[in-house]
Amino acid sequence: MALIPSQILRVAILLSYFSILCNYKAIDMPAHQTYGGSWKFLTFIDLVIQAVFFGVCVLTDLSSLLTKGSACMEQERQLRKLIGLRDWMMAVLAFPVGAFVVTMFWTLYVYDRDLVYPRLLDNFIPQWLNHGMHTTVLPFIIIEMRTTYHRYPSRTCGLFVVCMFAVGYVVWMCWVHSMTGVWVYPLLEHIGPMARTLFFICLTALISVYYVLGEILNNYIWDSSKSTLESDKTKTD
Repeated sequence: MALIPSQILRVAILLSYFSILCNYKAIDMPAHQTYGGSWKFLTFIDLVIQAVFFGVCVLTDLSSLLTKGSACMEQERQLRKLIGLRDWMMAVLAFPVGAFVVTMFWTLYVYDRDLVYPRLLDNFIPQWLNHGMHTTVLPFIIIEMRTTYHRYPSRTCGLFVVCMFAVGYVVWMCWVHSMTGVWVYPLLEHIGPMARTLFFICLTALISVYYVLGEILNNYIWDSSKSTLESDKTKTD
């Protein structure tokens, strides 16, 4: 039996994302006042995705609780839709985008932090908030994957959606650059057009890899759990 019910964990995680988003939006940074505002940063987009995802998780838990023991077919149908939306968001957005943001940020940060997180930002963003945006996202999503089974769509469909998200963000970055003359991330200022195009292709491929890893991890966790339960049942019998 879990020490903390998964429903309580989801509420706590959702509240933590609300706190992170509110504190981040309250920061008076120059970048927030320029074209695109916070929405030009993948980190902020990911935080919104995670908050919406865990909001759907909490709503699903509430709906499940309210419909428990109910014979209303319409309520059951609505609950199945919520579960389907929750699983879809986990598969194509929450895990791949969250894993991508965390690993890419810290990889570039260790290599040369000024390429992705200039030292000037330390004057605006406290360390706890930085970790809330770039570190805890991955543990939170793995906790959710470990506590609840999520049904993945077909791999073709899932990869298509993930790639469309990546391409959409690349197009958005290029649009912001065309409007302002400045790239969202300093790294893009230091490489040429061909290298930049190759970089975008590699990032799209990488986020697709994270989608597949998420599917594999989800199946591994729940296949292992099923095998353990069956083994315990056999021993009991």
